[in-house]
Amino acid sequence: MTEKGKGGGRTRRAVLFGGLGVLVVGALAEHEQIERAWWLLPGVSKPRQEGAVDHAGVSWTAASPANWRMADRPDDYRVDRIVIHVTQGDFASSVDAFKNPFHKASAHYIVRQDGHVEQMVRELDVAFHAGNRSMNERSVGIEHEGFVDRPQDFTDAMYAASARLAADVCRRYRIPVDRTHFLGHSEVPGADHTDPGPHWDWDRYLRQVREQLAALGG
Repeated sequence: MTEKGKGGGRTRRAVLFGGLGVLVVGALAEHEQIERAWWLLPGVSKPRQEGAVDHAGVSWTAASPANWRMADRPDDYRVDRIVIHVTQGDFASSVDAFKNPFHKASAHYIVRQDGHVEQMVRELDVAFHAGNRSMNERSVGIEHEGFVDRPQDFTDAMYAASARLAADVCRRYRIPVDRTHFLGHSEVPGADHTDPGPHWDWDRYLRQVREQLAALGG
């Protein structure tokens, strides 16, 4: 057999195995869609424990059920984004707002200026925080106590606590630590908010998240 013939044989095998690879990938994708469809069925839900939290060391206060939607993430909706917010108010008023059924918004976490973290919606559920349904379904929302025009509100304790929290979220959902997967509320498509504003130090924050993720072995 000539070298040309040998090359042709290898090409046919490559095409064959390439075709099989496409079929396998397609089958896996279809299987994933079927699994997600199962978790979207009415009456199918994961076990719930009242007062359970997703990040060690946080406190729990339940947001009003009017301000979030029950889900089974990441089995029904893939979680691959973190959205950063600023409350435009103090910590207590923000907690009260998320408890108010007429507020129609919430976030998974609120980080106080002294580093305390309050969880108000479980990560498996969809918090109404981004003003965009698709982004809500795929993201974890983290609020930070303060005002966008007051750089002094973004304290060292707040950055450190938020970075630990975000690193843990990234570890559990395998979210890359970059500006594609970390968004400000103002960067969400269709959003009409300005937070976290020009004084939020993204370089500092993502650096601290990466350091915390490395410490977690992520």
